[in-house]
Amino acid sequence: MNKLTLTSAALALLAGSAMAQDVVRMGTEGAYPPYNFINDAGEVDGFERVLGDELCKRAELNCTWVTNDWDSIIPNLVSGNYDVIMAGMSITPERDEVIDFSDPYTQPDPSAFVAISGDTDLMTGVIAAQAGTIQAGYVAADMPDATLIEFATPEEAVAAVRNGEADAVLADKAYLAPIAEAEGDLSIVGDDVLIGGGIGLGLRESDAELKAKFDSAIQSMKDDGTLNTLITDMLPGSATF
Repeated sequence: MNKLTLTSAALALLAGSAMAQDVVRMGTEGAYPPYNFINDAGEVDGFERVLGDELCKRAELNCTWVTNDWDSIIPNLVSGNYDVIMAGMSITPERDEVIDFSDPYTQPDPSAFVAISGDTDLMTGVIAAQAGTIQAGYVAADMPDATLIEFATPEEAVAAVRNGEADAVLADKAYLAPIAEAEGDLSIVGDDVLIGGGIGLGLRESDAELKAKFDSAIQSMKDDGTLNTLITDMLPGSATF
């Protein structure tokens, strides 16, 4: 009985370690362009797909991509449904208490407000944001006179502005700028907001070896300039290293 229990525990420990697997599973949302989205062929695409594939190549890892809803993306990493989060996730102290992060592969990018009217009073208005994001946290903590409403997806947060449910939406500027440019009824209003510590890969605390491999690959792309080239090409307006 004791032997069986110890064996089961050992197997569970191995199952929770990405380095014990032949394939490293990359978890993303697939709903946050230009960072990640699902293309017409039904495949994960975007800045993080291109970057992630290159990081896996440099780290000599065999990687595959899976998608997961944002609101459960950290719990499903911890429970072992995949091995890495690569989903436009900003590095924050609160998240770092639950999971580990790689070195950042983007600088802290500005967040922006989008509204229908340029006269929107952002500080006292109803502000939409995707639940569990740094933007939702910012509205809750730093805009005490505003009313925060949260949505499961960024598309729903933008839709809330269109249908009058919210006065403005706060999200990454790289996500909102193309929407504002494409749709005449929406525009960027107010000042940009800098929050978060850049974007990194999320990993389980137990996967120190995997983290080291990705950190080394990220650093190699910083050193040879390919990461800055990719940021410039696929995240226009974002700061480079």
